[in-house]
Amino acid sequence: MSPTARLTKKGQATKERIVSTAADLIFEHGVAGTSIEDVRKAASVSGSQMAHYFQDKRHLVQEVVDYQADLVLGVQRSPRLETFSDLRRWAAINVEQQRERNCEGGCRFGSLAGELVEADRDTRRQLARGFDRWESVLRDGLQLMYDRGDLRPEADPDKLAMTLLAALQGGTLLTQTMRSTDPLEAVLDSVIEYVESFAADPASVARA
Repeated sequence: MSPTARLTKKGQATKERIVSTAADLIFEHGVAGTSIEDVRKAASVSGSQMAHYFQDKRHLVQEVVDYQADLVLGVQRSPRLETFSDLRRWAAINVEQQRERNCEGGCRFGSLAGELVEADRDTRRQLARGFDRWESVLRDGLQLMYDRGDLRPEADPDKLAMTLLAALQGGTLLTQTMRSTDPLEAVLDSVIEYVESFAADPASVARA
């Protein structure tokens, strides 16, 4: 299907249902363990509909990458990260999310990246853009705190944002592997303590 082709509302809804279904199946079974036929059956669409919206499995997976990035970013934007208290709530939300899944599956976007990062150059770049978008959510909040004077001048919002994201990804992988939220809780607590060490007013952290 041409990327510039316009879809009717019904067509767009059908395409979105297929992508959403594919995302859930891939999260559960992996890219290699999910076939076009699996998606077709689960989404209750015909083979001709699948062929109409997606040239092949690769193009469907590309849509899933963007879908998962959007889904994860929706969660990461709530709460807005504008205070030290927000960072603690952000950590608690990510830990609770893993607890609700019984520590299975890992990060929806991170797990997909782990499976696809060496697939081809275009896919790697697409995954990198997803992580860039994620990092920017963290960076924007830290930059606001910096501009407001909550963080000392030597704090670097860019590096702090990357550190938070790397800690979350690594902690989530260990939590998935060990089937315990202990690694994720430990690393997020430590990395947020590191961010808090740049507080212009240490008392503000104590009150958070």
